[in-house]
Amino acid sequence: MPRKSRIDAPGALHHVIVRGIARQEIFSDDIDRRNFLDRLGDILTDTNTACYAWALIPNHFHLLLRTLGAPISTVMRRLLTGYAVNYNRRHRRYGHLFQNRYKSILCQEDTYLLELVRYIHLNQLRARLVNDYKGLGKYPYCGHSVILGHCKTGWQDIEYVLRLFNERIGKARRRYREFVRKGIEQGRRSELTGGGLIRSQGGWAAVKALRKIGAYQKGDERILGDSGFVEEALSKANEQLEHKYRLAAAGFDLEQVAKHVGELIGMSAEEVMDTGKGLRTVQARSVLCYWAVEQLGITQIRLAKLLNLTQPAISQAVRRGKLLAKQCGYTLIN
Repeated sequence: MPRKSRIDAPGALHHVIVRGIARQEIFSDDIDRRNFLDRLGDILTDTNTACYAWALIPNHFHLLLRTLGAPISTVMRRLLTGYAVNYNRRHRRYGHLFQNRYKSILCQEDTYLLELVRYIHLNQLRARLVNDYKGLGKYPYCGHSVILGHCKTGWQDIEYVLRLFNERIGKARRRYREFVRKGIEQGRRSELTGGGLIRSQGGWAAVKALRKIGAYQKGDERILGDSGFVEEALSKANEQLEHKYRLAAAGFDLEQVAKHVGELIGMSAEEVMDTGKGLRTVQARSVLCYWAVEQLGITQIRLAKLLNLTQPAISQAVRRGKLLAKQCGYTLIN
């Protein structure tokens, strides 16, 4: 059965779980962990992605992210590719570091945000990487210690989480600390590590109870939330897919997009795709890169090869293009 595409939209909340290939370790020492966190922080800042919770385990990691400036696929591709190259070089190894398919679950915020923050931050305790709850509060490779103020990252959004407990930071931290402590006795909660109807409803017993009273719910393994949330998420995903189909039906490929950009800016398609450094050329190429990545779904790595540029240059161009398109009111298709 073919894999379903990931579901994403600006402002979406994602629980991301990434495991080492064949359950092998992906963090061998503190240098690896610091390298990973430095890279994560740079990418989150660069893409305007919010992070509410995170935990590094020797053979996997958890992130709770809200995508704002870039799709979750872009954020994770940059993070995983860059870290894997660095890890392999440092440890003189070859081949894949991560499982081919990381797990990304779209989550309903009102119901699951705080539950996921608690669950993710208790991973170190469940994995016995710390001796007790007090030790968890000072453990540097988990977002729990950052929320408590014992460690700092500069990129974790602790204010958003704490405001859900109280406006005063001292009282909020006390309530958060107690909230997390109460989660210890709950143990592993499989419903928080995957989407789908059964997980979202809390197990088969809950699903059967609802069916007895005629309350049939819609589920999807990529989504953690109630039936209404699932319906809305799938509807938005279908709209995005239909938009791509309309672009394909209208004959839009990279050359056609370049021609369209040229018509908007007053240049030829060849000039738009040129590697020149002039202001107009850079602006036109930026809009081209933005639409190629966001609208046509061309990966930044492939686009870099097609335009004879580096991947970081493409990434910067996409950001510039998004801003230019918004400021100038440019659209690719109505």
